[in-house]
Amino acid sequence: MPFQRIQPEKLSQSVVRQIELLLLRGILRPGERLPSERELAEKLGVSRPSLREAIAELQSRGLLTSKAGAGMYVADLLDSAFSDSLVRLFASHDEALFDYISFRRDLEGMSAERAARFGSDMDLKIIDAIYQKMEAAHLLRDPTEEARLDAEFHLSIVEASHNIIMLHMLRAMFNLLHQGVFYNRQMIFRQRGTRDELLAQHKAVNNALQKRDPAGAGAAARAHLDYVETLMSDLKRSEKNEAIARLRFEHVTTL
Repeated sequence: MPFQRIQPEKLSQSVVRQIELLLLRGILRPGERLPSERELAEKLGVSRPSLREAIAELQSRGLLTSKAGAGMYVADLLDSAFSDSLVRLFASHDEALFDYISFRRDLEGMSAERAARFGSDMDLKIIDAIYQKMEAAHLLRDPTEEARLDAEFHLSIVEASHNIIMLHMLRAMFNLLHQGVFYNRQMIFRQRGTRDELLAQHKAVNNALQKRDPAGAGAAARAHLDYVETLMSDLKRSEKNEAIARLRFEHVTTL
């Protein structure tokens, strides 16, 4: 018969499984500091030796990392889906930029549809709370905070879609933005008219989500990325024209 005697699970393995799920579901984020050993052992209801055994296993698998004198952290590499060589290649070719936007448009449209359908009431409250913060930041002259909240808004929608593959893939996508690989996100927030339009687009996405309208949320998310694509296309064209004009000016002044 194919049956085997059930073996009691070690406490350390229960700890490993719980932390794995928190990482997988995106609740613990790359770079996030874990509570102290004493506090974490108390929260989990396990002995410190059992906790240390679990932490050691998670470290050996590259999921957690320790920083001397600072404690235990979620590994930063968890949101790095691309090698450094490939990232440098992305940064040197405009073709990668527009493929990046196209890929995000497809995935974010899908995640918005899923969020409207599968997101919990609390998920939608989180999305709405971030949007409200965006409206407040919109009144500030400096676009830094609004640009930061823009990323949080998009990621909160992905989290509300409850698809862990989509979540980690899009986190990797946004990590490229944080690194400034394709463009500086603040750059597209500098013009007041552009900021106004972007806020209106985020409002449309949020409204559709709050109404639990999958088709409307997906369409609004795709329209937003279409607008970003147009902005970047115009910017690249402007940069190219400026470079040609500069050469013409240099030539004229040397005649």
